[in-house]
This record gives sequence, structure tokens and C-alpha cells, in this order.
Amino acid sequence: MAINKRKVQEINAGSMADISFLLLIFFLVATTMNTDTGLMRMLPPMPPENQQQEEIKVKERNLFLVLISGSGNIMAGVPGKQEQIVLGQLKDMAKEFITNPMDDENLPEKVDREIDMADGSKWTYPVSEGVVSLQTTRDTGYQAYIMVQNELTRAFNEVRDDVAQRKFGAKFSELNEDQRNAVSKAVPLKISEAEPRNIKK
Repeated sequence: MAINKRKVQEINAGSMADISFLLLIFFLVATTMNTDTGLMRMLPPMPPENQQQEEIKVKERNLFLVLISGSGNIMAGVPGKQEQIVLGQLKDMAKEFITNPMDDENLPEKVDREIDMADGSKWTYPVSEGVVSLQTTRDTGYQAYIMVQNELTRAFNEVRDDVAQRKFGAKFSELNEDQRNAVSKAVPLKISEAEPRNIKK
């Protein structure tokens, strides 16, 4: 007597590859990738190996010290007159230092410099000699450091916006490359970062 065996129906897998491929394409297109963010800085070129490094001396009035302690406290001001501040005060203090609007003898000197324009003309602008010195301790948190850097960069950007508005009638970001270069020379980004110190506050 013959046994009636049921045939197992085969699954057509031909279209499965197509569906998998379409799903893969969908997820590649629809998925957003986290992008790394950081601080945009143009580093100076490396000096030749045999060149001796000279220590740059800055007058006290031309120096704005910012110290971030390990606990995140911020001390800021000209040498000898530093005070503890909150983060929200830093930008305005840095802007006043950079611009020295009242020509205070305790704030940075200004030197008239001729800046070459794209049309061949010269633009004379009183460029500040001020330098912002950012100092940290070895246990300063990265988050506190980034937040202070952002405030200092905002201060320089706002000063550049003011100068661009007065000279070209537009914000710094709206200028063409030649105009941006001219404003950058009038308001150079001078943020010096000192070696971290072994202190706690």
C-alpha cells in the first residue's frame, strides 16, 4: 500500500532579496548620522626644527586672563584685577576688553594699521593689541572648557559683526571672502592657551 506523502510547498525566495535590498536603501537614506562638533581654529604653522623659540612678551594692559578651575569656577580680568564671574558675564567683559571703547589706559592699546582692500585701496583701522589668555587646571572639565571657549569666540564674532556692519553694511557672515579677510585683520582672533596648571579652586 502506497503512503500518500504531502509535498511541502517551496517558498519562492526570489523576491526576498529585492525586499531586503529596498529596506537597506531605505534605512541608509532615512537614518541620520551624528556629526562630530568642535572648535574651528586655524593653527599656526610648525616652526623649523632648528629655529629657537622666542618668548612673546605682552604688556599687562594688553592681557585679559581667563582661568577655569577644576570645579568649573571662572576667574577673569586684567592681571591683578581678576574676579570670579559667571559664564554669562564673560562675553561682555571680553568684548569691552577687545574694543576698549573709552580708550581706558588700563585696557589694550590700539595701533592704526593699513589693511589692503580687494579694490587696491587701503583701510586704516585701530587694531587692538589685546590678547585673551585662557588657562585651565589639569582637572578642568571638558564641558566647562568648551563653554568658555564658545563665549570668547562669540565675543570676537560680535565685534567682527559690528566692524563689518560699520564698514560694509552687512554682518561678517554675509561678506564675501575679501571683505571677511579685511575684517579678520581688523579684529584678529587672539586667544592664547597656556599650559594647564596644577592648582585647585
